[in-house]
Amino acid sequence: MKIRRWSAGVLAASLLVPGLTACKSDGTESTAEPAASGSAASSAVPSDAKEALLASTKEISKGNFSFTINGGELNGAGKVHAPTKSAEMSMTGGDAASADLTMEMHLVFIDTDSWVMVQFGGAMATAMPKQATSGKYQHLDRSRIKGIDQLEFSFDDVDPAGSEALTKAITEVRKTGDGLYAGTIDATKATDSDMLDADVVKALAGQASAVPFTAKLDAQGRLVELGLEVPAAGDSAAQNLVVTYADYGTTTPVQKPPADQVVEASDDVYEMFK
Repeated sequence: MKIRRWSAGVLAASLLVPGLTACKSDGTESTAEPAASGSAASSAVPSDAKEALLASTKEISKGNFSFTINGGELNGAGKVHAPTKSAEMSMTGGDAASADLTMEMHLVFIDTDSWVMVQFGGAMATAMPKQATSGKYQHLDRSRIKGIDQLEFSFDDVDPAGSEALTKAITEVRKTGDGLYAGTIDATKATDSDMLDADVVKALAGQASAVPFTAKLDAQGRLVELGLEVPAAGDSAAQNLVVTYADYGTTTPVQKPPADQVVEASDDVYEMFK
């Protein structure tokens, strides 16, 4: 589930629409505040700021959390529940008040099955594949979505934003308060993170080596918020990208879409995402 590529890429590939902005979450997921309960860290929070941040992402790899991502070309929310091999993500793209094309998407992954529901709005919605606008979940053939980042998910790599890669790329960090940190990262060394677009990093040139960030940890030392202040570069405006994590160890299994709301994905749906 490659978050940074879940932006206007699907729309642009279909209609050559330029990058959509001002996306928003559908509000169905958890809030950004960390859960009061959940598994505790195995040791005290390291006193060294960088070590604390490096350790803060370990709980994410267990695959039991909810998340939100905001800023740039997309907003979204979802959850991962590795004990049942299930995950989901919802996102919205486009401004209904001004965009010719808007999009709402919901992806569901349960073990080896996956489904996607995409709904389009705006003046150009009629140009999209008819089945994609039916309001039904499209059951996907996993053999046909290999290599399509927007539709794939691996429980070997459950972090939707790649926060571990970002913390490893820290070049300077200081503690600014209780559980609060700030500093810079070398974006050129965080290529495994889906928060950063490779073209934007390239356009940043020398600025890419010192992208400002802020982070927040909970009392157990787990990452609950990571923000990147990406400067304007090339054709891209400045972006404030924020990922939050919550509900560590307390998420619930993702449910399969109701059978009467599911159809098999058509060839047009697969082509739309390629």
